[in-house]
Amino acid sequence: MNRYLVPVSVLLILETSFGQVSVAARSAADAGDSVHIAEQNPQMPCMQMPQAGQQEQAASNQSSAYTLDQLQQLAVDHNPTLKQAQAEIRAAEGRKRQAGMYPNPTVGYIGEQISGGPQRGGEQGAFVQQDIVLGGKLGAAKRVVEQERLQAETERGEQLVRVQNAVAIAYYQSLGAQETVGVREKLLHLAHDAVSTAHQLFNVGQADQPDVLQAEVEEGQEEIGLEAARQRQQMLWRSLAAIVGQPTLPFGQLAGSLENIPETNQQWLENILQNSPAVRIASLSLARAEAELDRARREPIPDLQIRAGIQQNRELLESTGRPVGLQGLAEVGVRIPIFNRNQGNVQAAKANIERADLEQQRVQLLLRERSSPIFQNYLTAKAAVERYKTKMIPQAEKAYLLYLDRYRNMGAAYPQVLIAQRTLFQLQTDYILSLETLWVSTVTLKGFLLTDGLEAPTPPTEVDRPVREINLPTGGISSQAR
Repeated sequence: MNRYLVPVSVLLILETSFGQVSVAARSAADAGDSVHIAEQNPQMPCMQMPQAGQQEQAASNQSSAYTLDQLQQLAVDHNPTLKQAQAEIRAAEGRKRQAGMYPNPTVGYIGEQISGGPQRGGEQGAFVQQDIVLGGKLGAAKRVVEQERLQAETERGEQLVRVQNAVAIAYYQSLGAQETVGVREKLLHLAHDAVSTAHQLFNVGQADQPDVLQAEVEEGQEEIGLEAARQRQQMLWRSLAAIVGQPTLPFGQLAGSLENIPETNQQWLENILQNSPAVRIASLSLARAEAELDRARREPIPDLQIRAGIQQNRELLESTGRPVGLQGLAEVGVRIPIFNRNQGNVQAAKANIERADLEQQRVQLLLRERSSPIFQNYLTAKAAVERYKTKMIPQAEKAYLLYLDRYRNMGAAYPQVLIAQRTLFQLQTDYILSLETLWVSTVTLKGFLLTDGLEAPTPPTEVDRPVREINLPTGGISSQAR
């Protein structure tokens, strides 16, 4: 086996990535020499992402850095679905106002025997007709629409949760992509230097051509990996900008840290079943159906129809020979509900109550069904994060240090050191992905499974869609704890 010397440039890169290059290496760098690996600290610090304070400080130095709160506020201001939900509230208020309106009176002309002859123009005049609504039908109609208004307000609150959750999910996914790009850039930097090192060793006869080719292949793989990570970051940013409602939002860094690992309430299912807006909407749907039944039962109560007027009677009186003159008229009537007692609408309203009651059960079962895999994703991601952080990454770091120590003592080849480095960075990438999955699952569970921030809100007269399958976050962790 060949024994290789490590150029100082490699040591400086390792110092940047791990902070573990000795003073001797730095001194040699000033002299432009190649050196053997110096004595290492036996405990290398864990290769963690920046802490929240460090990352927020870095973000504050960039004018284009965005926080989660800023993005959610932008969504509140610009996401069109929230304005749609607000419009539904105004529409319901208008329908309620209209439902309580009294029927307009009828004003008309009346004439009889007006075509000449002995009647001398007959009887001509005007009348006013008004229907008096009885039985509380107007109040019953207003109560129906009031339930629609309450549904619209609850739907608006539900849509706000949807939008905020969608922004949070896109934010954490983009933050994970941002961290992944950083790791990939470091890995590509190491790959570039490995190629340079291989060429230098080949020139002095300490490396073979397969070593050079292998290093170049590794470099090409890392270039592809970095490009893929950057493309994913751009894709997620475009998605985030669309949810916010500003598709031209300038690309920028995100402030925050994935390592502030979230915790969920152990009563997560009870919280969803009791406090989800979907449950509230289903309850309001039942109240609306009951109000419709009350209105249907009041419909057969007849309205009082009143008609009154005055007319000029030009017919001559036999006793005086003069026209009769002004005379009044009045009519009062009701429509007798003999055949049509609104039986069909009452039957339909009863069926709607039954359906609305079953809808409450359906929503409860649906939330249980859809929350189960999300919670499973949460548990799996949480276990993976803990394993990566406490076991796998420290083990990979230890293996890396051992290879460095063996290489220093001429007991291992430098490519073995590179393989250990790559393994360590790959674990870091998988760790970031696990953190991303953990955050997405947490946001989904805490946000009542409402994640589709660009789906139009459901009008109050339609059946609510508490969980819209096409936007429910699915999938697990690509690389589980081993």
